[in-house]
Amino acid sequence: MKTPKRLLPLVSEGLVDEVLRQLMSGKEATVYIVRCGEDIRCAKVYKDAEQRSFRKSVSYQEGRKTKNSRQARAMAKGSRYGRQMQEEAWQSAEVDALYRLAAAGVKVPQPYLCHEGVLLMDLVTDADGHPAPRLNDIELSVEQALEFHAGLLGEVVRMLCAGIIHGDLSEYNILVGAEGPVIIDLPQAVDAAGNSNAGAMLERDVANLAGYFGRFAPELLDSQYGKEIWRLYEAGSLTLDSRLSGRIEAEQRIADVDAVLEEVKLALLAEERRRLYQAA
Repeated sequence: MKTPKRLLPLVSEGLVDEVLRQLMSGKEATVYIVRCGEDIRCAKVYKDAEQRSFRKSVSYQEGRKTKNSRQARAMAKGSRYGRQMQEEAWQSAEVDALYRLAAAGVKVPQPYLCHEGVLLMDLVTDADGHPAPRLNDIELSVEQALEFHAGLLGEVVRMLCAGIIHGDLSEYNILVGAEGPVIIDLPQAVDAAGNSNAGAMLERDVANLAGYFGRFAPELLDSQYGKEIWRLYEAGSLTLDSRLSGRIEAEQRIADVDAVLEEVKLALLAEERRRLYQAA
């Protein structure tokens, strides 16, 4: 196929030998299957901010570091330069998260580089070597649903132990590879210790998993793994070997109205992304 304009620099520099075909196109990026020497990888080409429908929330950006104070001021003012810096920060957040998570053993695509708005990483494939389907596109038995759910809870815990929360985890950004589920799409990933909304985001991610897998295994629908995981993390006792029950004792305390409203706002953002994925 004809090489897309955004991929020409990678081809000219010998980082990509051939663009084989387009894999998918969403509201935030277009993904291509490419050949790099003898390896088949994928190139995620981020769309310009004005072309995307999902608006980045300050809830996700809280706690992210900027290179210097000038960039921070520009981003706060919303100037043209500031918007450019925000865009670069949004993209680099995914690259940084992928490197950290891959090093921690989390099942994510191995990243190789990010160059001028193009992220080059491993292509996740199924047992037959074909591009892996999204979790939403396959039917599951009760046993498979329980197995995948338990495995993904383990990945969420491993991510949190590495200090990262996905922030938008759902059946639409999980691929089912040859060795099981692989988590993708991390530009909204947040630092667990540096974001005041981290707990709500973690609980929502886990609730999304329970809601989806609960279609096949209804016993998951009333589980409370998110709250349990976050309590263990806050107490400093969460480890990769933590045994989870999905049950917690109810707390007797006055409701935090601001926290509830923030969780509602995050849920609305998640629903907007869900609709965009379905329309893509």
